[in-house]
Amino acid sequence: MGQIETSKIRNLGIIAHGGAGKTSLSEAILFNTGMIDRLGRVDDGTSTMDFEPEEIKRKISITSALDHCEWRGHSIHIVDTPGYGNFIADTRACMRTLDCAVIILSAISGVKAQTEEIWSWANEFEIPRIAFVNKIDRERASFLRAIDDMEKMLGARGVAIQMPIGLEAAFEGIIDLITMKACFYSKDGSGKYTEGDIPAEYAEEAARLRGQMVETVAEAYDALTEKYLENGDLTPEEIIDGLRVGTMRNTFTAVLCGASTANIGVAHLLDAICSYLPSPLDRSSAVGIQPKSEEIIERAPDEKEPFSALVFKTTSDPYTGKITIFRIYSGVLNSDSTILNSTKGIEERIGQIYELEGKKQHPIKQAVAGDIVAVAKLKETITGDTLCDPAKPIVFEPAKQLLPVISYAIEPKTKADEDKIHNALHRMIEEEPTLESHRDPLTKEFIISGMGQVHLEVIVEKMKRKFGVEVLLKTPKVPYFETIRGTAKVQGKYKKQSGGRGQYGDCWIEMSPSGRGEGYVFEDKVVGGVIPRQYIPAVDKGIQEASLEGFLAGYPVVDFKVSLYDGSFHTVDSSEMAFKVAGSMAFKKAMELCKPVLLEPIVNMKITVPDENMGDVIGDLNSRRGKVVGVEPKANSQIIRAVVPMSEVMAYSNDLKSMTSDRGLFSMEFSHYEEVPSHLSQKIVTEALAGKKETHNNH
Repeated sequence: MGQIETSKIRNLGIIAHGGAGKTSLSEAILFNTGMIDRLGRVDDGTSTMDFEPEEIKRKISITSALDHCEWRGHSIHIVDTPGYGNFIADTRACMRTLDCAVIILSAISGVKAQTEEIWSWANEFEIPRIAFVNKIDRERASFLRAIDDMEKMLGARGVAIQMPIGLEAAFEGIIDLITMKACFYSKDGSGKYTEGDIPAEYAEEAARLRGQMVETVAEAYDALTEKYLENGDLTPEEIIDGLRVGTMRNTFTAVLCGASTANIGVAHLLDAICSYLPSPLDRSSAVGIQPKSEEIIERAPDEKEPFSALVFKTTSDPYTGKITIFRIYSGVLNSDSTILNSTKGIEERIGQIYELEGKKQHPIKQAVAGDIVAVAKLKETITGDTLCDPAKPIVFEPAKQLLPVISYAIEPKTKADEDKIHNALHRMIEEEPTLESHRDPLTKEFIISGMGQVHLEVIVEKMKRKFGVEVLLKTPKVPYFETIRGTAKVQGKYKKQSGGRGQYGDCWIEMSPSGRGEGYVFEDKVVGGVIPRQYIPAVDKGIQEASLEGFLAGYPVVDFKVSLYDGSFHTVDSSEMAFKVAGSMAFKKAMELCKPVLLEPIVNMKITVPDENMGDVIGDLNSRRGKVVGVEPKANSQIIRAVVPMSEVMAYSNDLKSMTSDRGLFSMEFSHYEEVPSHLSQKIVTEALAGKKETHNNH
């Protein structure tokens, strides 16, 4: 490494929805390029890229895996990305640093919601891509249907540059529409093929598709259009040139085909990656800001420029510790050097540099512009940080994070687990930036939030495997509040006489509702010194402390106003303590008289569903006391915006999955509090009081 020039580097993402065959394709690429000597299989748990125990168990990619290979003088850094909704946040972080991608279309299932999401990110990051229709050897496979699906669902112009010879079990190779040669692949998984003439029964279809291809490719640039109009055809060299230019400009998407598990069509795909997809030099300079002046600066993908890189992934290994993975945009990085983390403004020491090969690391001395490499044991650096030359600082903007969609409470199994939980969660969040954790001040529970139920289950498994911490996942408690609707004037009087000095505090308060969201307001209306100045804050404090546990079900009380207007004191027996107790007694008395009610949190939801599921999803939201506030169309789907009580959507992730066959996506955020309807209020109160009783009995 290091000796391959930047123009021959390809930073390639393999992207698609879950189950399309990304990991199997990565495996076949590594096998064809001689990086591995046998073809592993996801279903057997033997693939190079799915090596985490949680991936082997579930037979899906949970985290992006990196490897590299060489093909015809090119160095290809492969990033095999997850495609399931629970894990695609990792895919987004990786895509921010890629130069090109292969999007896999399944010949059976076509385009799914996750494919649409990932495709829109490829557009956002302006990533040139080619498409590979996989699983041509499976039942119900259709090459043209997959292209049609891509055009309809993704709004892409697909241009077939190959077609399959046979389908399903009869699939035996591809017809190259550029050279008009048939390539018959051996059925032994070796990836070897022999060239021959196009079989007679495919000649007509091949000619039709070639005509379409030439016509589309001719639009890549003006000179090519003129040649095509003059000659009515293009030479193979002109087609290849047009395909490269059109791919770089995202004018159209070249479509290839094959079967990754049978290793058919993969060698031709590798040729296409080298021929049509961009090197770091073909991409525009990386744009960042100068941290002090905030002026915009650029770094060209050149070894002579100052060193700069963006961290897009962090993993933690119980043995090697933290591993930081980054893409170098400019300059050269040598092992045993000091660099600047410009995001945090601190220097970090770089030890050994590694190239990643699945779960293995291969040490290298130097990395250059365009490379994707890893280093171990950086102290402060996390995903999203910029690393650069201390003398020439720059900060790159990382990919914007996706917001978590589901939350669970976690409960440590033992006291020992409780002590270790903070460190384990801190390390997991370094690895998974979409994971969030906090202690709910209202319910006192430890809450973790992530991209879906499976995501959080995997986190729990990893915490046990990597850090020896065992926790249970539970549905979190809903953070209800109590408030009041009525007004009352009450006296709180605390008088205690025992041998020696007594206790005396006496206050009159008026308690009334304040506006929703205004919280607690205290007004001092005492005149004529009936309560001395120094005791007034104690009344306020007594009320505040008492309000943490409400009258109905022990939930905190909010949105109320207290006016302290009268009282009395004793020159010897009065104290701050006595007035604090008096305040708390007054509050409890007033709560009984002020018509207390429960408040529940309401969330804003944004739900993207296929057209055909819209009616079901809206009907379901109505049954959850939700209000739909707007619907806007998006290609083949609808975006529904709704406000819904939080208690009704605690497990929405799984329900939406089953309503939409896993094609729906949603996000939610807290909006406001509203009064709980009276018919539901009593049930919540009964449950809360039963829970309190149980906790009390356990102690």
